[in-house]
Amino acid sequence: MEAKTELKTADTKRLMELIPHRPPMLLIDRLIDIVPDVSATGVRAVSISDPIFLGHFPGHPIMPGVLIVEAMAQTAGALIMLSMSASAADKLVYFMSIDRARFRRPVTPGDLLMIPVKLQRARKPVWRFTGEAYVDGKLCAEAEYSAMIMDKNGKPANRDD
Repeated sequence: MEAKTELKTADTKRLMELIPHRPPMLLIDRLIDIVPDVSATGVRAVSISDPIFLGHFPGHPIMPGVLIVEAMAQTAGALIMLSMSASAADKLVYFMSIDRARFRRPVTPGDLLMIPVKLQRARKPVWRFTGEAYVDGKLCAEAEYSAMIMDKNGKPANRDD
């Protein structure tokens, strides 16, 4: 069975239609290599002008690991919304769990962070993913995590809604 495809990329404008995050909490700039219901790669150009670097750490800026995991989650959330043909106007994606998070090397301003995520399973309304983060082909972080899709009225959303 051939995987369905919708589009190959999603820019920042499209991401903001899919997920409710806005700068400075929108931690991905675009999606590439999108295969709905299967995988996608988030891309983040890490900049010294990102507000977090004012305090983490002065003179030695490092992207916090929790923000790298959040970027993985946003990549997965955007993939879910694309796969469901949904938008941030009617559905929300909530983190449920983070497991096996590992941080291998620092991410610093000037890095281009590549964040491939893969769907492990989807059982309405819960989706489980693995994610990784790379800079220059080198693994910086990895995690497994799950998310629940909720209607704006606070009820769990069916995957086929």
